[in-house]
Amino acid sequence: MTKEDGHRIGASVEGAAIVDAIKRSGVEFVVSVPDRVTSETVLRQVASDSALRLVRVCKEDEGVSICAALSFCDKRAILLMQHTGLLDSVNALRGIAVEYRLPVVMMVGLLGHESDAVPAQSRSYGVRIVAPILDAMGIAYEFLHRAGDEQRIAPAVERAYANSTPLALLIGRSPV
Repeated sequence: MTKEDGHRIGASVEGAAIVDAIKRSGVEFVVSVPDRVTSETVLRQVASDSALRLVRVCKEDEGVSICAALSFCDKRAILLMQHTGLLDSVNALRGIAVEYRLPVVMMVGLLGHESDAVPAQSRSYGVRIVAPILDAMGIAYEFLHRAGDEQRIAPAVERAYANSTPLALLIGRSPV
């Protein structure tokens, strides 16, 4: 089966591969609001990995602030959240990450995204509007949907920190 972008739908990205890519990118802190897309396969591994420090927060906008603050200490962080949390934290992202040009890196689970659809064609309104909102805000993003896509994590994180700009890593299907 292929998508309109010509890519074959294959296996999902592996949680262990995502965690390895996060570590290769120099990230030391994982700030998290539990996300149903990544909790079982990514967050659980992060919590037990001594190379990463897990910071649990109650609201996504708190996570935006913490990731931004860590960048002032030359520490790299990634914020795990669902797309609903991204939508909730648009103002914090605007004020902190976009206007102050800070490298807030987010891994966003697209809860409700169908595995056979590109996000723009999702039946879920919330999933459909994520990319257009990121585009409007000038926030770069990578769509991680299948095995091998995790190879784009480290270079994208490196660009975000080198250019001091926000980044969203969109997880289309629950990792295996």
